[in-house]
Amino acid sequence: MDILQYIEINPEIMMGKPVIKGTRITVELILEKLSAGETMEAILTAHPHITMEAIQAALAFAAQSLKDTHYYPIAS
Repeated sequence: MDILQYIEINPEIMMGKPVIKGTRITVELILEKLSAGETMEAILTAHPHITMEAIQAALAFAAQSLKDTHYYPIAS
């Protein structure tokens, strides 16, 4: 999947947060809705101008972002 076909980062849109291309729907919002138990079908109903592929791209973007992050243990 070409994530950049569905996701864009533009400092002039939602202060540079990653969004579904052509919308102001952030990847963050999609993740929050899914983590709260909302189904993909419910998200599509609430936002009929996005597609299932866009939601899947948002998930892929989030997964890739975590892969590219380095974590360092903090002493307790």
